Amino acid sequence: MAAPAFEASMDNQHQFWSRRHFLLHNPRLLPQVGPDEFSPRYWQDRDAVTGVSHGRGTTYFVRQGQAQWVLRHYRRGGLVGKLIKDSYLYTGIEKTRPVAEFRLLAKLHQQGLPVPRPVAVHVQRLGLRYRGDILIERLPAARDLVAWLSQQPLTDHQWQAIGALVRRFHDAGVYHADLNSHNILMAEDGKLWLIDFDRGTLKADGVWKEDNLARLLRSFNKEKAKLPQFHWQQDQHWPLLMAGYEKGA
Repeated sequence: MAAPAFEASMDNQHQFWSRRHFLLHNPRLLPQVGPDEFSPRYWQDRDAVTGVSHGRGTTYFVRQGQAQWVLRHYRRGGLVGKLIKDSYLYTGIEKTRPVAEFRLLAKLHQQGLPVPRPVAVHVQRLGLRYRGDILIERLPAARDLVAWLSQQPLTDHQWQAIGALVRRFHDAGVYHADLNSHNILMAEDGKLWLIDFDRGTLKADGVWKEDNLARLLRSFNKEKAKLPQFHWQQDQHWPLLMAGYEKGA
């Protein structure tokens, strides 16, 4: 790879440009990084893919030594996504979705909020547009709420803990652009995390908090209507979640 045209380090974040590629990484987690690390084939060739998840695109679970990471390519959804699958208008590197998500995750983790640590991001310039990828920490032995509720009911305490989790992020002014039952993870010991902060941001108080909660409620009802078994009853479980939210962490 050609020598970087620009290179800088601060707060465990190292970044550099090289031709059309911008790379940002946490050197404590990944000392060296290049564009190749964001290609699924790089990990496949090293027999380092431990699993895949299919959603808007394919997410790869990979290993690097003892570390377990998630590799995600940024893809569009909805009607626009059918026309322009994975490129975005470039208006500055800090406004790209990968870099914004990396910066936000790093800040939230530093504040002690339960989020995965960002490992690295890659932005590729394509004229006036760009494509991007992110590597983040894979959370140990955690499953999303849809996986849990497809198999077993949650306890009253667990529902309240979910509400308290959301309140904790709201109190910190964290807007999650896609708060849903797939983006809340729970481990066997009941520990909770919030994931997928693409388009997330920090905001002052406002009606967005109520909108966020309404989005979460819709996601539970959507999964209930879609899955043959889903342990969710709005009149029983939503009040428990909201009781935890009102009480706070």
